[in-house]
Amino acid sequence: MTMYKQSFSLFGRCISQYNNYFRIADSRNIKRWVSPTLKELYKRREKVGPEPERPRSSYLEWNYEAELYAFGQRLGEELDRDLLKQALVQREYANLQEIQSHEKGSSLQTIIHNHEQIQDGEQIISNYLKKEFDKVYPEDIANSVIKYLTTEEMLSHIGSHIGLKDIILTNEFPVSKKTISDTFKAVVSALKQSQDLQRAENFVKDFVLSQLNGKDVIDIWNPKEPYEYLTKLLKERGITSVEPRLCNQSASNTILGCFQVGLYTDKKLVGIGWGENIKIAKETAALDALQKLCKLNKVIKS
Repeated sequence: MTMYKQSFSLFGRCISQYNNYFRIADSRNIKRWVSPTLKELYKRREKVGPEPERPRSSYLEWNYEAELYAFGQRLGEELDRDLLKQALVQREYANLQEIQSHEKGSSLQTIIHNHEQIQDGEQIISNYLKKEFDKVYPEDIANSVIKYLTTEEMLSHIGSHIGLKDIILTNEFPVSKKTISDTFKAVVSALKQSQDLQRAENFVKDFVLSQLNGKDVIDIWNPKEPYEYLTKLLKERGITSVEPRLCNQSASNTILGCFQVGLYTDKKLVGIGWGENIKIAKETAALDALQKLCKLNKVIKS
């Protein structure tokens, strides 16, 4: 019996040492020099500063033809490869390439730039937006919204987010907003030449007109004198009299005064507004009336 107890005791010690061995083997040891070395490298990196921005074409895996194919696939459009290449070539880049080839004495095929496509694309965008907004807005409001959608900042924002910035052939780096905006117009023209005008207009609808999503037209078009504009608009519609009425007021003799003004035509309320004085409340009521008359809210939601 004693022999069995000794055997089990020896077996238990072996198992215990076996487990301890594997626990030690599975542990991860980090050398003492690793932490100070990483800290020193980090300090040197901070001292040198960030790396300068480099064009995407400077990387080893850059493949321009593959980028053009991927660009067309991302858009979901069938673009002619030659027309797309032309739309991405800036006039300054084409002129510089010709000058450099002439200085070297080598023959270079004439590079066609996108100057004409830019003008054509700008016309397509403006005509389509004008056609859409003239259906629902007065001329002044339509022009303000079109101007907002066709600004250099807006079109360059759209162009950057569809991947134009890295594939534009230009002499400047980083690429300016004007260059991206012009290239986007050229792509619209290239799409029209590759397919038809209807397809180009649908492209403008998907990428330009959709920028109004979640925005209020009254914030884009901000008239200086809403009440004067309202009376002018009503006169064009045959309504000559607009009567502002003070509906409510509170704390009028304090700095927290609030006034409520309603605008009436033919004893019907057309707009209501609030403000810290009667003049501001009347202007706010005029904006409310313009929103209802011009259906500014309804169109944006649709």
